Amino acid sequence: MILVIGNRNYSSWSLRAWIALKVLGVPFEEKRIALYGPGSKQAILQYSPAGKVPVLIEDGTTVWDSLAILEYLAEKQRSLWPADPLLRARARSISAEMHSGFPNLRNHMSMNVRKRYPGKGRTPEVLQEIRRIDGIWAQAKGPFLFGPFGAADAMYAPVVLRFRTYEVKVSNKAYYEAVLALPAMQEWIAGAEREAESISKFEMYE
Repeated sequence: MILVIGNRNYSSWSLRAWIALKVLGVPFEEKRIALYGPGSKQAILQYSPAGKVPVLIEDGTTVWDSLAILEYLAEKQRSLWPADPLLRARARSISAEMHSGFPNLRNHMSMNVRKRYPGKGRTPEVLQEIRRIDGIWAQAKGPFLFGPFGAADAMYAPVVLRFRTYEVKVSNKAYYEAVLALPAMQEWIAGAEREAESISKFEMYE
């Protein structure tokens, strides 16, 4: 199994698939492609028809998009989704909401693990989206959203890092701290700290 990811410091979508594999203990080979640099798009296209990361490759099968990868993994590791049908439906709903929603948070609080921007990015629209996320986390069953770590937590793990960067206060601090304390999350953060690449927000969103 090969997982193609982007920069740890910037690639929130890569983190979702990566942390799920790590927490599950699934062996995989990691291939990292530095984003936004010369030739990066062409390098990614060698693995992904969509030209984006993450990409999972196994036995001739290519799966791209973080949510699709989580669903693929869940077919092998059913613990990624709650066993209860109602909870599973809710977990899938909030995962899909994160996948397609929160555009203002993405644009004004871009992922940058190494930096700290206290008080920045708080437009009225961003604050509304923060309140929505805070409400989702407030219903966590503990220690994670549905008890044990699952696909929904993988989807929201990058938000934990965004909130860390912008020093956003949340009502369910226990959930926030539980995700940060994961050995896999600490490994990701340490890797981001070692990366040399540095880009501007403008370059990320052009």
